Order: sequence, then C-alpha cells, then structure tokens
Amino acid sequence: MLWELRVQNLGVIDDVTVTLGPGMTALTGETGAGKTLLVEALALLLGGRADPMLVRTGAAEAVVEGRFAEVADEQVILARAVARAGRSRAWVDGRMASVSGLAEVGAQLVELHGQHLHQSLVQGAAQRAALDGFADIDLTPMHAARNRLRVLEAESAGLGGDARQRAREADLLAYQIAEIEAAALEDADEDDRLEAEEDRLAAAAARREAAAIALEALTGTGSETEAASAQDRVAAAAGALSDRPPLAPLEQRSRALMAELADLGTELRQVVETWEDDPERLEAVRARRQLLHELGRKYGTTPGEVIAFAQQARTTLADLQSADARAVALDGEIEQARAVLAETEAVVARRRHQAAPVLADQIESTLRTLAMPSARFEVSVAGEGPADLVTFLLGANPGEPPLPMAKVASGGELARTMLAVRLALTGSPGVIVFDEVDAGIGGMAATAVGAALATLAERTQVLVVTHLAQVAAHADRQVSVRKDEVDGRTVALTAELGPDERVVELSRMLSGSPDSDTARRHARELLEGSRAGRHASH
Repeated sequence: MLWELRVQNLGVIDDVTVTLGPGMTALTGETGAGKTLLVEALALLLGGRADPMLVRTGAAEAVVEGRFAEVADEQVILARAVARAGRSRAWVDGRMASVSGLAEVGAQLVELHGQHLHQSLVQGAAQRAALDGFADIDLTPMHAARNRLRVLEAESAGLGGDARQRAREADLLAYQIAEIEAAALEDADEDDRLEAEEDRLAAAAARREAAAIALEALTGTGSETEAASAQDRVAAAAGALSDRPPLAPLEQRSRALMAELADLGTELRQVVETWEDDPERLEAVRARRQLLHELGRKYGTTPGEVIAFAQQARTTLADLQSADARAVALDGEIEQARAVLAETEAVVARRRHQAAPVLADQIESTLRTLAMPSARFEVSVAGEGPADLVTFLLGANPGEPPLPMAKVASGGELARTMLAVRLALTGSPGVIVFDEVDAGIGGMAATAVGAALATLAERTQVLVVTHLAQVAAHADRQVSVRKDEVDGRTVALTAELGPDERVVELSRMLSGSPDSDTARRHARELLEGSRAGRHASH
C-alpha cells in the first residue's frame, strides 16, 4: 500500500505531498492541473524513463519519494532523482540502487495503467501467472520434476564424456596395466642391479685373469720363480719383529696385515675359480634391461615411476568402471525423470486449457459492463509441454479479430480491460493505478466503471485519475489537484476533500458550475448512490 507520495520540481509541481489510505482514491481536477504528473512520478519510482525536460524550470533536479507499507506494516521507501543535466539516481530504503534494482522492487508494489505506462499484465509471463493464479494451478510438482532432471543431467555430464569415450579410455588403461603387469617388475632398484650384473658378465674373462695375477703375487700360487709371495714376506717381517717389546705394535700391525692378505687371497681365489663366461645370462640381462627401458619410455623414466603409473592407472580404471555402472543407472533415472516431468507438464497444460475459456468468459462479461459491449476476449494457450505460451487476446470492436491486447486497444480500452482482468483474478499487487480508465465513456458506463473500481478496491489499494464524477463518486477519498499562482509562477497544489468539498468538486465535474444547486443535488445523489451500492454489495 502506498501511504505517502512526495514530488518536488516535476513540471508544474513545486513541492507536493499526497497522503493516501486503503481503498479507492480519486485524483480529480481541471485538465493540465498536474494529475497525470503524479502518475508520471509513480512511473519514475517503477524505473520509468527519466526525461530531463520534466524538471521544473530553475531547478537542478526533480525528486520523487514513495513510502509503502508491506505485510506486518514493514515500510519500503523508494526514491528517484532526475537531474536536468546528468544521469538519474535511485534509492531503496535510503540505500543507493540502480534504476533496474528500483524497478524490480517497485514492480512488486505497484501496477500502473495509463497512456504508454501499462505494466505487468501486458507481458506474456505475467499473463501466464495470472491464468495459473485464477485456476489455482500448483506448479510445484513441475518445478520439482524439472529440477530433478536438471540435477541428473548435470551428474551425467560430470561423469566425463559419453559411454563410448569412457570405453575407449578404459580399454587403453587395461592394455597399459596388462603390459606393465606382464613385465613383473621386482622393485624400483631392479635396473640398477641388472646394470651391475651386465657389466660383470660382459668382462668376466678379463677380470678373472686379473684376479689370478693378483692372487699369484699375493700367495705365490702357480709361480714359476723362486720369488717369495707377499704373504711370505709379511710373515718374515712379523717374525723379525717378534720378542722385541718396543716393536710389539709394529709386530701386531704386521700380523693384522697377514690376516687381511689371507682374506684378500680367499676372495681372489673365489673369483678365479667361480667366475665363468655366461653368454646366455648376459643376453637375458640385456633383454630384460631393454624391456625396462621400453616401459620407461612409455610410462616413466625409472622402474619406480612405471610402478607408480600402473597404480594410478588401476585407480582410474576402477573409477571409470564405477562411472560406467553409475551411467547405466543414471540413464534409467533420467528416463524416469523425463517421464515424470512430461506427466506433470501434461497436468499443467490440461489445467491451463480448461481454465482459459472460463477466465476469458468472466473477463468478457465484465467488459460488456465497462462501455465495451462488443468486446471479445480470449485466453490463448499454446506450446509444447506445459503450454507456457499464454496470451490475452482482445477484439475491442465489432468485426475485429482478437489480437494481443496491448496491440489493439486504446489507452482507455486497455485500462478498462486491465480492470476487468484484475476483477477476475484473486491476487493483486498492493497498489493499482488507473489513468485514462474513463476515456471516451460517460453515463451508465462511467457509473459501472466506478463501481468496478470500488469493487477492486475492496481487496487492494486503487488510485484512479478521472474526469468523471460518476467514477470519482465511488472513491473512498478524493484528492483535488489544482493550479495556482505563487510568486508569479504556476504551481500545482493538492488537497484531500471533505464531504462538502467533494460535493462542490463533483458539481464542477458534472456541469462546470460548482455553485449550481442542480449540479450539487446530482453530486449528492451520486455520492449517496455509490455508498448504497457498496453497502448492498456487502
């Protein structure tokens, strides 16, 4: 609900504050007094185009502020400033906001119908929502089914490609693992050991001959000369040093050297006696090393890296096999989710098709009481699945085919059509503003429009700009807008009218002569008739 509207420096408005209340409020006054400027001000709060030409002469900017009350009396304050030079600015609850942000909040609070200002229900999405609300269609199951399908499809996409791609990757991994396992790698140091063995086998004869020469020099074994061996010489040295206490340490070292020479002789004899040429083993070692190098070229520089590659490949293969199993399960779940979605969409489509003619008949019946006796109204429902293409069609005049209503209706016709639509629907925004709703009508039709506005105002706040007394008489309150001269400049002034003042204003609207007794009597009759009509409706 809009409680207060303040407008500064907008056209002929210098500084005006309008306090409003629940029910229906009529804005009345002479043509050009500034009534429509108040509607323009509200349009600015809804993100409407900011025209610098609207800024009052001599002012740097125009400012519009609106104080709204939502559920539980929580307040929302919207503000917009239009600069004569520069960009406009916007605020929501005192915080700076973008114009689009202001519009988003404002659209939840106000619905505006006037020349070039029609909002909400001329949009397809809003018309679809209106039909769903009229028929009390529960979209929750369909939305839940869509979300379920979206989650499953996202999981399927996250498995990493399609089934063929995963199968190709799994085959490659299985081949690589089999190739590495067939090699039966012992450990990370295998190649180092084989290298040492290959080196020994490749030079076995030469090394055995060298060991024999060393052994002969050490022990004299196989010597053809009378030269003493190294062991004999050391033994002779030890004997020469024995029994001489001062030389005991030297004797001990000599005898230790004899033991070391004995060990060395044993090892040299082992080489001479056991090392033999083994061409087959050498070939086998070289073949094994070649295999290790081939594996290293594919899977890692060293056997250790090849072993690590195989371990990772086994993990990846297991994941792929698990993904394949999940993919098969997902295919079934996705198929089922699509079936559920199709079923819920079919229910929504059926309900929409059923409700559309009922809503259209109700709106068309109301239009015939609102000075549109030949109007044809249809609600088109089309599209696959849930039939989301909902369009309100209007044939305003005889012989004209129904077309999207925003394209075929005049300002007054469209405003009255919106009024008829809102009367048919249960939900409404907090504030509905009508300008031009009485354009081109009078008499009984005007009275019917006023009664319809009053009926709508029983469930939402209605603000109507009108030139017709028959409409204004149905309002719960009436605000007069007039022009006056202040300090040599024209300004717009507003005032809420009391009962007697309303009679005078309605008299002016009826006859142009507010002092006419006849007009005043007629004005009182209008007011009394509207009150009686409201009481009768209750």
